[in-house]
Amino acid sequence: MTFASAAGKALFAAAVLLSAPIAIPQEPQAGGEPSRVVGSPRARALAGDALDARTEEVAGLLRCPVCQGLSVADSPATMAVNMKAQVKELLAQGYDQEQILAYFEHSYGEFVRLEPPLRGVNWLVWLGPVFALATGGAVVAWTLRSRRRAAAEEPMAPLPGRDTLPDDPELARHVRRVRELAYGGPDGRPPGSSS
Repeated sequence: MTFASAAGKALFAAAVLLSAPIAIPQEPQAGGEPSRVVGSPRARALAGDALDARTEEVAGLLRCPVCQGLSVADSPATMAVNMKAQVKELLAQGYDQEQILAYFEHSYGEFVRLEPPLRGVNWLVWLGPVFALATGGAVVAWTLRSRRRAAAEEPMAPLPGRDTLPDDPELARHVRRVRELAYGGPDGRPPGSSS
């Protein structure tokens, strides 16, 4: 192997390694002290039935990291149960909904929200279906309009007369038979008609 060939292979390998995204697996942070992440509590501390009801509401806005198709409020996974208990604890300390969502987003990433906020690339998630629907509607309208124009420009063939028979001899024979049965005259012509 020549030096140029070896150098070229080494340069290629370096380029591949540098261009590959580095994926370092990270465990979600435990979150730490909530006041360090989202500041001091901004709402009043809840207790009793109000705390339980609000816990269900806020936990319903968080995605279970294990199940991913269920909210923390609906998931039976141990992690979801722990997250729900943490939500209840934060509400009891006086943190509001947005602070709690921001706290979990800090720990697990934006994916933890069932309804991601309208910012950054999320605009595509929210507006993509609307744009696709509008584009599809425009394509359908354009296709229908162009077909109407083509149909309007195309001359219509004259309608056949009453006594006209099809070009196919077999079909013409059946049409004559039906006319004989319908009109009662020979050769399928009504009685008293000329020709």
